[in-house]
Amino acid sequence: MLEAAARLFAQRGYAATSMRDIAQAASMLPGSLYYHFAAKEDLLAAVYEAGVRDIVAAAQAAAERQTDPWDRLEAACVAHLETVLRRSDTAQVLIRVLPEQVPAAAARLKQLRAEYEDLYRALVAALPLAADVDRRTFRLMLLGALNWTRFWYRESGADTPRVIARRMLRMLRARSDTARSMEKRHG
Repeated sequence: MLEAAARLFAQRGYAATSMRDIAQAASMLPGSLYYHFAAKEDLLAAVYEAGVRDIVAAAQAAAERQTDPWDRLEAACVAHLETVLRRSDTAQVLIRVLPEQVPAAAARLKQLRAEYEDLYRALVAALPLAADVDRRTFRLMLLGALNWTRFWYRESGADTPRVIARRMLRMLRARSDTARSMEKRHG
């Protein structure tokens, strides 16, 4: 059920997918689907939760293998991209369906997104950034860039998720390192 729902939500979007469509894709009767989930937004929340679990588990495991704050963030970003770009339907739903699009489930979806972002909050908080770097903006910009890759990434292209993540972080780090150097000089 969850796989069928995730696949359809990822392909069509939440609004364009009916419970009947999901039941048919899962080879079950619509009534059987309602036995497990009272409403479509409950099923969406279950798919969202699976997406959060997939991305966070991969990113957290990768980050924990590193000690340097920048290396930890890079490892998490690589794992994040690999999860999203392998076309994980649950991860795609997490990125594609915004809480505001589903008012009946918005509070629950926002809570799940916050859990997903908490990992990056902690990783960015540990970075030695220049004093003028707004960590919230840094985190949101990074997550936005990571998640947007699903729209332009091509498996047949020359760049792997690892290369893409490294390039993104190299640009962000270079800006921060330059600002920190200037702070020290003008101290």
